[in-house]
Amino acid sequence: MKIAEKLKNTDKTLFSFEIVPPLKGGSIEKLYNKLDLLAEFNPLNVNITFHQDEVVYSEDSFGNITKRVERKHPGTVALAAAIKKRYPEVETVPHLICGGMSKSDIENVLIDLNFLGIENILALRGDAPKGTRYFIAEKDGHNHTDSLVRQIMDLNHGIYLDPDLKNNEHTNFSVGVAGYPEKHIEASNLEFDIKYLKQKIDCGAEYIVTQMFFDNQKFFAWEKLCRDSGITVPIIPAIKPIGKMRDIQTIPQVFNIDLPSDLVLECMKAKNDDEIYRIGVEWTISQSKELISHGVPAVHYFSVGKTENVREVAKAVF
Repeated sequence: MKIAEKLKNTDKTLFSFEIVPPLKGGSIEKLYNKLDLLAEFNPLNVNITFHQDEVVYSEDSFGNITKRVERKHPGTVALAAAIKKRYPEVETVPHLICGGMSKSDIENVLIDLNFLGIENILALRGDAPKGTRYFIAEKDGHNHTDSLVRQIMDLNHGIYLDPDLKNNEHTNFSVGVAGYPEKHIEASNLEFDIKYLKQKIDCGAEYIVTQMFFDNQKFFAWEKLCRDSGITVPIIPAIKPIGKMRDIQTIPQVFNIDLPSDLVLECMKAKNDDEIYRIGVEWTISQSKELISHGVPAVHYFSVGKTENVREVAKAVF
C-alpha cells in the first residue's frame, strides 16, 4: 500500500525508521536481528538508504596513481526485496538518489523495483561525493530532486526514455521527498528552501520526511511556513537519539543543524558514553511525545545501523 494513503487515513501517529545497508561482505542476518527488535511495534515502513559509488585514488611505490570505483554499501534494491519478503506487513521504502546515476541508471532501478512490487520511494538529490565540496550530476543525470520526481512520474504514465518503446507498462510509485526544518546547507535562506520543496511536491511527490532535528519548536515553526506556502501533503518529522559524545560535535557539522543548549549541557555533564546514550534516549522520548501530541501522522527514526536505542524509544512511546 502507498505510504501517502496510509498517512492520510490514519487516526494515530505511526512509527517508521531508516536503516543503512550492510557494508560489502556484511551479513543480512545481522541486519535481520536489528530489524526484529523493531518489527513488534508495527512500523509503517522501513526506509533503506542508497549510497553512490566512491572514487578512490591510490599511489604505488613508483608514484603511479590508480583510480578505482568502489561501492561500499551494495544492495539497496536487493535488500528492499528481502525485507519485503521477510516482513510483508511493513512497507519498504528504498531511497533513490540523483548522485552518481544517469537517467538511464535510474530508470533501470525503477524497473527492477516495479518488478519486485515495491511502490514507495524516497527521492533525494544526495550529497556531494566524499572528498568534494559540491554536488555534480552525472552526464545525463539530474541536478535536483524535482527532475528526479518528474522522471518517476513519467514512468507512472508509461513514459520511458526510449521513445520507440512499445506496450509501455505504467508503474505505480508513490514518492516522498526530504524537507529541512533548519534549511538545506546549500539554500540561500529558509524561504527559498521551502519554495524549492514546494516544487518537488508540485512535480508529484506525495509526502515529506524531514532531516533530523532536536528542537521541536523549530519543526513547528517550519511546518507552519510550509503550510502557509501552500504545501498540503503529510509531513513526517524525523529524529535520532544521541548515542555518544562524539555526536555532539559531528552531527551539527555533517547535517548543518543546531543542538539545543539544554541537550548539550546535559551531555557535557555525562561521565561516559553510557550516560550519553541514556540522555539521548530520554530526549528522544520527550521529543516523540510532544510531536505525537501535536498530531503528526508519523515519527521517523534514523537508526544509522543501531536499533537498540530506537527500540527503547518505541517501547516508551508506541
